[in-house]
Amino acid sequence: MSKQYATPLSPRGLSSVAPPPPWHYSGDFLAIEFWADPAAVAAVLPKGLSADPASPGHASAMFIDWQFTGENDEYLDPARYQYREFFILLDAVYEGKPVSWCPYIFVDNDSAMMRGLIQGFPKRLAQVHQTRTFSAPSAAAAQVAPGARFAASASAAGQRLVRAEVKLESALSDPSKLAIAGRPVVNLRYFPRLAAGQHENPAVNELVMSVMDNAKITDVWGGEGKLSLPFAEGEEVSDLQPVRVGAGFRGSMSYTVTDLKTLVDNTNQ
Repeated sequence: MSKQYATPLSPRGLSSVAPPPPWHYSGDFLAIEFWADPAAVAAVLPKGLSADPASPGHASAMFIDWQFTGENDEYLDPARYQYREFFILLDAVYEGKPVSWCPYIFVDNDSAMMRGLIQGFPKRLAQVHQTRTFSAPSAAAAQVAPGARFAASASAAGQRLVRAEVKLESALSDPSKLAIAGRPVVNLRYFPRLAAGQHENPAVNELVMSVMDNAKITDVWGGEGKLSLPFAEGEEVSDLQPVRVGAGFRGSMSYTVTDLKTLVDNTNQ
């Protein structure tokens, strides 16, 4: 049975743009490790986080082709609950502990955008695409094998924001060593007020840490990575353009969301 959770709060909850947790995710990802100008990284960190001196400028560009479900077999409604996204994770430190910060994230689905905003991910709508693989061999199905190439891109408001490519070399024996696996993600839940005189006093201003239950990363291959963040008018993503690109990875991941951890509540301060 559907329940009211996110707006619109319709009588039977069917029109809600996002169902209540638990939220289950499964998807295939491309990840490209890169280094940006450390000053550009420091500039986008929120109050409470600092640049990681052990990995100055280090970041990951992520593309994920997701399938989602709640508790009502939402995966059987792929038009609503399949989506793709692109985001950047930056190495940072919170109270001396290594974390990741997501300054920019783009998604092609409104339900996914709402779930992200609830968690503190600053999601925006975009067009995101990535190479898929299929079990039937074909020149059109990139195979997970040495030499195979996978690519991804994202565009918003008619402008290309990013293009990435990974050329597979070999399978990883220990996916837990991936940069994306070792750092919890810290987000900012922020919602401004519209009332006159209150524009600088947000209704919600919380630094939070994502809680991802039963997280799994499997079938990961590594290889050569390529990444470009071209200039786009009205955007600042390209301020994080790579000064060096490292390895690329292709794999699958899954996790469940039912909770988050509030680190600092700056609301009304």
